[in-house]
Amino acid sequence: MSFTDKVFRDPVHGYIHVEDEIIYQLINTAEFQRLRRIKQLGTSSFTFHGAEHSRFSHCLGVYHIAKTITDYFTESSFIFWNPEENLVTQCAALLHDVGHGAYSHTFEHLFETDHEAITREIIRSEKTEIGQVLRQVSPDFPDKVASVIAHEYPNPQVTALISSQIDADRMDYLLRDAYYTGAVYGNFDMTRILRFITPIENGIAFRQNGMHAVEDYIVSRYQMYMQVYFHPASRAMEVLLNLLLKRAKFLYPSHKTYFESTSPRLVPFFEGTWVLPDYLHLDDGVTNTYFQTWETSDDKILSDLATFYINRRVFKSVKIDGPSDKRLSNLTELVEAAGFDTDYYTGIHNNFDLPYDDYNPETSRTPIMIMDKKLQLTELSKLSPLVQALTGERFGDSRFYFPKEMLENSVFTDYLQKEDLHS
Repeated sequence: MSFTDKVFRDPVHGYIHVEDEIIYQLINTAEFQRLRRIKQLGTSSFTFHGAEHSRFSHCLGVYHIAKTITDYFTESSFIFWNPEENLVTQCAALLHDVGHGAYSHTFEHLFETDHEAITREIIRSEKTEIGQVLRQVSPDFPDKVASVIAHEYPNPQVTALISSQIDADRMDYLLRDAYYTGAVYGNFDMTRILRFITPIENGIAFRQNGMHAVEDYIVSRYQMYMQVYFHPASRAMEVLLNLLLKRAKFLYPSHKTYFESTSPRLVPFFEGTWVLPDYLHLDDGVTNTYFQTWETSDDKILSDLATFYINRRVFKSVKIDGPSDKRLSNLTELVEAAGFDTDYYTGIHNNFDLPYDDYNPETSRTPIMIMDKKLQLTELSKLSPLVQALTGERFGDSRFYFPKEMLENSVFTDYLQKEDLHS
């Protein structure tokens, strides 16, 4: 029985067409379907209430963009593109985030997991449904797909389409996150970018007629990081989540029975004995259910933090000069004097550590190249004063987070005013 094309209706891209049976089988695997239960933006949904979209929809969108590009390259018969690499490119695009876990970045930091390594393990494993589907193509096909995600695939054009300064992944998440957060400044003209994208010997470039659309993409990326990804309230919830899991991890050795009954699928992570099936059993819904159970814990700190998180009782914050700011010790002492355990009721969040990849052609392995009519290549910032202004700059801040109740403490607020500390 021949495969019939499948169509997905997507709010960002319109109709997404799946024309290869392997892609459709991958979408229907348990590991990929799990992404429906992982939020794309994690704690940002506490700030932007529409941001409930999943990594499933994002991965499907990345596949769509990669398919659009590879179809265009094939139809245009570009000399630097081999149509035989269409499928490996599209599979890598679809599966690039399959290893993300529940609230992945916060979870990774605390339990020392690595979603990229887990992605490659899921793809290569003979025991996962994804690994079994990929082996239908050839025994070495899982390794080929994993090597694209690891930036080790021999053809740099394939890797650049999945991971570069302007790739299918970034184009989808910027448009998708802008749509679901309502942040219109995250939009850019992807249609024009895809019209002028071109494979070159060492990667991809953009013909000069599309340069202004690429400029717009760079500015949109900057705006989304500043206005959405770095939003102080989203970061406050991330701090809360980290403190909550930190407290649970601390309590586990002396309260094993409690955690075995209330949150059994976290136990392997508390013990450091987890394996891939344990990881795949976790998702946002599972962890949120555990947090709701912890609201009634006899441990006041665990109960408080779980209640704060579930009911969005956001910590407040002030900007600081970083972890070495001399005022931090005074701020911490004031919170402690008010009766709070500062190990669990304060936190520092530095968004320079977040994955904002400021565009710097001097250090980037994939600078954005513009091709003129004579096929000469020039790096984008040398042609665009707008991009030049953003090139190499690092944007963000460090914040000290504390309970909202401290704003009712006159000694604390007097100190904030004296030191000119602002939210």
